[in-house]
Amino acid sequence: MTAPILEIRGLRKSFGHVEVLRGIDLAVSPQELVFIIGPSGSGKSTLLRCCNRLEEPSAGTIFIDGVNLLDRRTDINAMRRQIGMVFQSFNLYPHLTALSNVSLALRKVVRKSRAEAETLALAALARVGLREKAKSYPSELSGGQQQRVAIARALALEPTIMLFDEPTSALDPELVGSVLGVMRELKQDGMTMLVVSHEMRFARDAADRVIFMDHGAVVEEAPPAEIFASPREARTRAFIAELTR
Repeated sequence: MTAPILEIRGLRKSFGHVEVLRGIDLAVSPQELVFIIGPSGSGKSTLLRCCNRLEEPSAGTIFIDGVNLLDRRTDINAMRRQIGMVFQSFNLYPHLTALSNVSLALRKVVRKSRAEAETLALAALARVGLREKAKSYPSELSGGQQQRVAIARALALEPTIMLFDEPTSALDPELVGSVLGVMRELKQDGMTMLVVSHEMRFARDAADRVIFMDHGAVVEEAPPAEIFASPREARTRAFIAELTR
């Protein structure tokens, strides 16, 4: 049996007296696309942010490719290069071109030369269909294009796993398809992905497994056909029914 790329055991996170994650157990296998759904406030985004320690867990363990992220001896900055993160907001530097936004971490973090960083950045932009926009600034790009630049920035570091936190929620409906198209291609290329999103059609079509979270806990997980057509748990059924009204 192949070892998981991401393994979470007993993960808890509290903000003050409010427990947001209540003992999450989750494993994501190589090349698997796992989709997390659930109502607002169920802890989905907090779970993702704990996976690269943007939030510090209160308890539990997180392993990425066999390395314990919470071990004090772990070089978290080195590990973050293996964990691509795509946020709701694109977080691009407005004064930098698409090429410079993508190449910056290659130069500053990985210490590539400018020429090598730009070669790798152009390849990453080509991978998301934006090589011809390399010299454009964020203000000259649509929201969908900006999000694809953000994906390219993460891909350029050659991550082991990609985390997507509502990557299409800030986009106009007509721009969503271009971002989902890139994610679909990443899936076909064998990228391991953990996705928080409300794009249910994409979940049905592309996910290997769907996890339903509520009140900081995993309520149910199953292949998409099963979880959308015949969920076992009442809370899952109610959530799915609300979505399809």
